[in-house]
This record gives sequence, C-alpha cells and structure tokens, in this order.
Amino acid sequence: MSWYILRRLALIVPTLFGILVLNFLIVQAAPGGPVERMVAELKGMNASATGQFAGTSADMLQTSSGSSEYRGSQGLPPELIARIEALYGFDKPPLERFWLMLKNYASFEFGESYYRGRAVTELIIERLPVSISLGLWSTLITYLVSVPLGIRKAVRHGTPFDIWSSSAIIIGYAIPSFLFAILLIVLLAGGSYLDWFPLRGLTSDNWDSLSWFGKITDYLWHITLPTIAIVIGNFATLTMLTKNSFLDEISKLYVQTAMAKGLSENQVLYRHVFRNAMLIIIAGFPAAFVGMFFSGVLLIEYIFSLEGLGLLGFESVINRDYPVVFGTLFIFTLIGLLLKLVSDLTYVLVDPRIDFERREF
Repeated sequence: MSWYILRRLALIVPTLFGILVLNFLIVQAAPGGPVERMVAELKGMNASATGQFAGTSADMLQTSSGSSEYRGSQGLPPELIARIEALYGFDKPPLERFWLMLKNYASFEFGESYYRGRAVTELIIERLPVSISLGLWSTLITYLVSVPLGIRKAVRHGTPFDIWSSSAIIIGYAIPSFLFAILLIVLLAGGSYLDWFPLRGLTSDNWDSLSWFGKITDYLWHITLPTIAIVIGNFATLTMLTKNSFLDEISKLYVQTAMAKGLSENQVLYRHVFRNAMLIIIAGFPAAFVGMFFSGVLLIEYIFSLEGLGLLGFESVINRDYPVVFGTLFIFTLIGLLLKLVSDLTYVLVDPRIDFERREF
C-alpha cells in the first residue's frame, strides 16, 4: 500500500501540470483581460480606474501628455499601454509567463490579485474558514442523515415509510438551494416573521469579547441557516444511491445464507452487506465534498453574505483576475486529488480484500 500511495502522490504533479496548461491556453484565447479592461476604462472616461492602478493611471496620463487633461477622446499613448501591460505582467511572452507561474506555484507563491492589491495566498487563507465550515458541516450532515435513511428505506422497501420518505426527499431535491435559503431568511431571519437567526457573516461583531462557549454558540448560530439551505437538496441523491446499493446486495445469495444461519437483521446488514454496499458511496465522496466545499455553495455565500472561496473564484473569473483564478484552481485541484487518494484508502478500510498494489498503471 505504501508503494501505491507514493505512485498516486507522484501522479498529482503531471495532473496539476496538465490542468494548468489547459486553463492557461483557454485564458490566452479568451477575449478581454486586465489590460483590455484597464484600457477600456481609461477610454471610457473613467478617471478613477479600479484596483491598485487607480492612483497611478492619472499620473501616467499626466506624464505622457505633459498635462493633467484626460486624453480618452484622443486615444491612449503607446507608452501608457506598455506600462499597463508591464503592471500586469503581460509584457512577457506567454511561454515565459507560464514558466514563471509554474516556478512560483511549486512554492505555493500565487502572486498578487490584480484588483484587490493583496497576495492570493492571503485571500485564500482569509476565505478558507467559511468554505471549510460550509463544506464540512454540509457533507457531514448529508452523510449522517442519508446513509442511515437509505439503509432503512432498503430494509423497508415498498412500505408506507419508504413511500412518504421518498416523496419528502424528492420535494426537497426539487427546491433550489438558493430559493430555500430565501425562504429561510423570510421565515427565520427577520424577513417577515421570526427573527431567530442572523443574516450576515460567520460570526458576530463582538466575537473577540465572547467566552469560548459563547464563540461556539455564536458560530453555530450563524452557520445553521446556510448549512440547512445547502443540505436540503443533497439528501435525495445519496439516500437513493444508498438504498439501491443495499437493495442490490440484499438480494444476493450470501445474504440469504447468512439469514438462514440465524443471524439477526443488524448482523447481516452491518457485518456483511454494509462493507460491499458502501463502496460505491465512498467512491462519490471526494466529488461531493469538493463540490460543496467550493463551487456548490456560491449562491448561498452570496445570499448570506459569506466571503468564501466559491464567491472569490467566481468574482475573479468575472473580473479576469488571473492570479486569483489560477491560485484557487490550483488549490481546488490539489485538494480534490488528495481526497481521491483518501477515498481509495477508505476502500481498503471498508473492505480489506481490495488490494491496489496489484493494479497496473
């Protein structure tokens, strides 16, 4: 197993390289960019150009033209455009820029945001608590509810419990998470009825002055509604997957043999069926976790004013903030690949008969 782990860790490097190459090529081919955006703002009479360049654009205009009069109607001087390209690093050939990016990423140095004036690593670390909270609690609650519920539905297949529980989770699945979030705000967060939960942020303004118990309570108080809004639509897929997986195993001959030997229902389910039925569920864990961790909670972050990685990545793509785009992409991919390795190791824990050492790559 140790040799298999080393091989999988070694494969992370070419995988990351391939993903970065593909996305770098897409970015080069995509129209628009930070340089084009800045030039368009200056030509559009936006003298207060956004980002860290705001204070220097007027100075460069004054230097290049000899006066403080804005020259948007006359076109921008070539030397000003050259300085804009140098500011964003676009004065170098694409191959050189990509090579510099790879060298920096090897040491987890992602550069600085074009428009926020801060290091990308600092931005990611600042947003991690929100994403970790939403992703961890959502995944944990979804699995703790869906797996036992799916097992029970498989055992009680065709009974009234199976029918009404299926109806409930399908209705929850049909309601978009952002719509359910708005409903929770209207009902429980001071919208029109009750004012039991806060509407913004992950903690209160007086967080630092609270006791340790008060901090835990305040944190759970803030995270409750966003977590409920995320998980309400995620029960259906995992519950039905668990149910169908257990139904498939229950119908097999070894289960009938175990029942004929006089074993109890729980012994058959959790000693024999569970190990085989859970493999397909474990296989989907990395994708489910990464989806909730990052991209799956974008609208929830926006509705509840939570500054997470999903919202950061989306805003960066819209603004063509390439250092943040590639930095978050690098982190997302790395975590996803490591979680895939963890899921393989979990296979062995659930079913020791699985031996990845004999697999050929």
